Amino acid sequence: MQIVECVPNFSTSDPKTVELILEEIRKIGGAFLLDVTFDNYYNRLVVSFVGSKESVLEAALKAASKAIELIDMQNHTGQHPRIGAVDVIPFIPNKNVTMEECVELAKRFGKNLADKCGVPVYLYGAASERPERGDLDWIREGDYEKLAENIVKPERKPDFGPAKFNPKAGATITGARKVMAGFNVNLNTADLKVAKKIAKALHAHKGGFSNVKAMAAFIPQMNITQIGMSISDFEKTPLYRVFEALKVECARYNVSIISSEFCGMAPLKALIDVAGYYLKVGNLSEDRVLEIAVHNAMEKGGAFE
Repeated sequence: MQIVECVPNFSTSDPKTVELILEEIRKIGGAFLLDVTFDNYYNRLVVSFVGSKESVLEAALKAASKAIELIDMQNHTGQHPRIGAVDVIPFIPNKNVTMEECVELAKRFGKNLADKCGVPVYLYGAASERPERGDLDWIREGDYEKLAENIVKPERKPDFGPAKFNPKAGATITGARKVMAGFNVNLNTADLKVAKKIAKALHAHKGGFSNVKAMAAFIPQMNITQIGMSISDFEKTPLYRVFEALKVECARYNVSIISSEFCGMAPLKALIDVAGYYLKVGNLSEDRVLEIAVHNAMEKGGAFE
């Protein structure tokens, strides 16, 4: 069995729009929803689903087409960086699928979406054909608000679709990447300036950790701030190391941590690293997790009689 994961990010938090986008994924046989997260302060919908290569590709195209139909970026505001209604669509190898196969899926997705919807599409991550385009920060520079100005620059010509500003849909980014950890930490301060200083100390391109993107956001419902992080390689940059540095930066500004959360699915390897570090467990591995060991035994030996 081949399994691909897809984690599309859409620029909406409207419940009706969210449901219509999700319905497009549910319609596709062989595609299975794992997680749905959206909120009005980021004004962003993050979906995780898995399936075969073809079912995931079809579900991604259907969901993206519906989002482009429903979302108008001219009316969109939110604290998360974005350049389009369908902001980013990564394809992730999960089981018996190579990164190269996911790159091919991303390219097929990008070409089909551009042809069908007239949306400019950029390739990033392992699918990027130029080094600077591997980084989402470079592609998103200036966000949607600067897209009309940036897209006509020769060095920023999209990989698929017209090099022309689409006011309603903006542009879309697609690519292939490894499993990453989306990790958010809530702070007991409403001071966004302080939260931004803490985020800056963690972000790779601002002097922080490699493989880490960090941003600060204000959560009005709770009158607190949040450090939102994407850890693209949690094996090279373990979650516990980032969290310990975050604690140091918080102490510097006399800020305490209220709680934390995963955005999307939590990778088991990242959790094992955290448990090993904080519990000082020296022999913990995926094979020693009960549910994983049982699953592996079932796969090797078949169902119990």
